[in-house]
Amino acid sequence: MSLKKDKVTVFIDELPWMDTNKSNFRTALASFWNNWGNRKPILKLYVCGSATTWMVDKLIGDRGGLYGRITRPIYLAPFTLSETGQYLNDVKKMGYGKKQILDVYMIFGGIPYYLDMFDKKLPLTVNVDKLLFAANAPLRTEYDFLFRSLFKDSINYRKVIEVLSKKLSGLTREDISRESGLTGGELSKILSNLTSCDFIRNYVAPKKKERNQMYQLTDMFSLFYLKFVKNAPRQDEQFWTAMLNSGKRNAWSGYAFEQVCLHHIPQIKKKLGITGILSNVYAWSVKPFVDSNGGEWPGGQIDLIIDRSDGVMNLCEMKYSSGEFSIDKKLMSML
Repeated sequence: MSLKKDKVTVFIDELPWMDTNKSNFRTALASFWNNWGNRKPILKLYVCGSATTWMVDKLIGDRGGLYGRITRPIYLAPFTLSETGQYLNDVKKMGYGKKQILDVYMIFGGIPYYLDMFDKKLPLTVNVDKLLFAANAPLRTEYDFLFRSLFKDSINYRKVIEVLSKKLSGLTREDISRESGLTGGELSKILSNLTSCDFIRNYVAPKKKERNQMYQLTDMFSLFYLKFVKNAPRQDEQFWTAMLNSGKRNAWSGYAFEQVCLHHIPQIKKKLGITGILSNVYAWSVKPFVDSNGGEWPGGQIDLIIDRSDGVMNLCEMKYSSGEFSIDKKLMSML
């Protein structure tokens, strides 16, 4: 094969879909690259795929013919809250205020594919109803499709996600195993892949062993879907509009806002002026207890602790509020 060009650039989108059963695709790709492509500096090959686990295990982590052949992996992260606002207002011309942008992020996260479906002629709540609750809503089946396209054993992955959705503060591996019925290497792989794909996060609280690390569902779209969309009546096409100021929506807003904060730890640290300081980030809680002297303690919770390497801790209380929020004695007694 000969090419009369100084440079050839090849893009292959959704590479995992080419690796079908009995196709020997990866073997053929490795053979091509090792016997021709890698020896021709004129060729640049870019590949991408939404099936993150395939890309990590079969391409980047390949131990066969493609081992060490990746020049540079690029992780395509969702938009931040700020970038979501820029996209909605500068590109989509939605004219949203900060609270509306936050509400969008709490439902859809920073996924451009979802944000691009917004209609600037419609109010925010109507857009949500149209995309998720209306008859033939384009994102009503997105949750099922997403897991089927990303994971081979999608049922078990969804099982773990749905177990975690019932305990928003997080669960240990032992808890997840007991609730899901999954064990051993299978559960380890699922937890690792879900973490790699940003569906969940894991952290170790202070004075806890590694095996007691907590897993927490953090994917905004999955949280919203399982809370509202999964069991929503299909005939109610104004479901989200009707939920305005309801107790269920207010309770969800508080937790979803906490997750938005966890998605933006670097931005929070920058605002606090501690960007360059190494830190461990975790939540803390303790149940009511009686101490060794017979004293009764009511227990407490801290939403976010930034445990810094300079010996200082930042204690953060996260509250979702439509107006200015003030800390009173009652709240202080709960901390």
